Amino acid sequence: MAIAEARAWSREEAAAAGMVLAWHAAQAPEKPAILSEAGNRTFGELNARANQLVRALRRAGLKAGDAVALLCSNRPEFVETVAACQRGGFRLTPVNWHLKGSEVGYIVDNCEAKAFVADARFPASAMEAARMSPGLVVKLAAGGEIEGFTSYDAAVEAEDGADLADPALGTQMMYTSGTTGHPKGVFRRQAAPVSPLLVKLTETAAFRDGDMALVTGPLYHAAPLALNLSFPINAGVGCVLMDKWDAEETLRLVEEYRITHTHVVPTMLHRMLQLPEATKAKYDTSSLRWILHGAAPCPAHVKEGSIVWFGPVVFEYYAATEGGGIFVDSHEWPEKKGTVGKPLPGVIVEVHDEDGKPVKPRDVGTIYFKAPEQGRFEYYKAPEKTEGAYRGDFYTMGDMGYIDEDGFLFLTGRSAEVIISGGVNIYPAEIDQEILKHPAVADAAAVGVPNEEWGEEVKLVVELNEGYRADDAMARELLDFAAANLPGYQRPRSVDFMQELPRMPSGKVLRRNIRDAYWQGEKKI
Repeated sequence: MAIAEARAWSREEAAAAGMVLAWHAAQAPEKPAILSEAGNRTFGELNARANQLVRALRRAGLKAGDAVALLCSNRPEFVETVAACQRGGFRLTPVNWHLKGSEVGYIVDNCEAKAFVADARFPASAMEAARMSPGLVVKLAAGGEIEGFTSYDAAVEAEDGADLADPALGTQMMYTSGTTGHPKGVFRRQAAPVSPLLVKLTETAAFRDGDMALVTGPLYHAAPLALNLSFPINAGVGCVLMDKWDAEETLRLVEEYRITHTHVVPTMLHRMLQLPEATKAKYDTSSLRWILHGAAPCPAHVKEGSIVWFGPVVFEYYAATEGGGIFVDSHEWPEKKGTVGKPLPGVIVEVHDEDGKPVKPRDVGTIYFKAPEQGRFEYYKAPEKTEGAYRGDFYTMGDMGYIDEDGFLFLTGRSAEVIISGGVNIYPAEIDQEILKHPAVADAAAVGVPNEEWGEEVKLVVELNEGYRADDAMARELLDFAAANLPGYQRPRSVDFMQELPRMPSGKVLRRNIRDAYWQGEKKI
């Protein structure tokens, strides 16, 4: 189908076939779609490159339903791959490039990828992952060379850029981890119905001609991919990609490109608020009409300061890869400070006690969402983990909180052991297993402790082997060891020592008991 034919489609028909970007390209081919340090794309160029990539993947043997893994920084090729999978009928899995090569390899293999698109910035991880993934039939290197990979540009440029005659709507399978074990693919056998959250976001975003969005986070993460990129660009709104987030650079980009929409995590708001007043006054941010935040609890003073600075354009949601749909705007929030919002129409939320019974208003328990009748998630090839997430027709993301008498939800903590720092999930078991390699360590428990800027930070609590001294020198040695063996976001910021870690009769460390002591003020940080 040529672009001229795409004009005959309604926008809804194009979206249903995965060709919504082709529809926008037909309307305004020269309109900027992607602006980044690694290159720019108009809607016409992005659309053509997506068509070329589909043909390249099909030439390699991929069919609708096959999986594509993507290890890539925030650059145009990431967006092209997303668009190609959306119209080629492929199942896309973006991979966190902060992970070790073996962890990347587990995901690429587990998702049954037949194609692997990798950024030349991460050659070691890409090559290790490829070695672990015997099902791959094509490996493409974007932005440079990777040994054993074909050039992405060469593969794409050899193909025709005209619109596909036979597009098929693709899917995505994001990976999320528990506190132990391997990451889990969030899989749906059927498409879920239109999310009430998406309806609300569309209503509040109120996109119009001339709008521009800013991508602040890494696109491998579910929230930036969905809310910073896919949401605006599928509406025909161009996106500016940040390669690495910085507070002042955010303000500069807002002024330069007259940014109207963005999604952030609370840490970003906090960092921007902490800039000197003279720095903040240098930039005109009046173009911002919609600042969405989620992914971690937001301190009340940060939320208040953001509303005062930017105006009543700050919106908050509570959801995850598995689902959800809680929302609050800048007008409701001051009356319910600390809330993450109310359930949207069609979203049923209950707080359950340990016996699975709903609790009274303001009683704390585990938060459960009612699953939709169609398109329920499951964890890919992990039925036991799927079963553990559901209680009848309800599922939980492991958070605890309460609902007040007016129906507003408040979070109080996490029933799972996941540490959330700056909107990033950190899994303590992965930290423990590295620290336990140090000869001085008998046992270890990484826990999340309060941090005003990040929400939580990683603290390492250690039981030493006999013959080692629990002193500042040992704490520094362990922090240096962690820095050499863990990615930056997993590294502990401090170390405490215990003569003996608390354990269950089975011998398992009681991590929650350790963590609770810091949150209840019994220990100083």
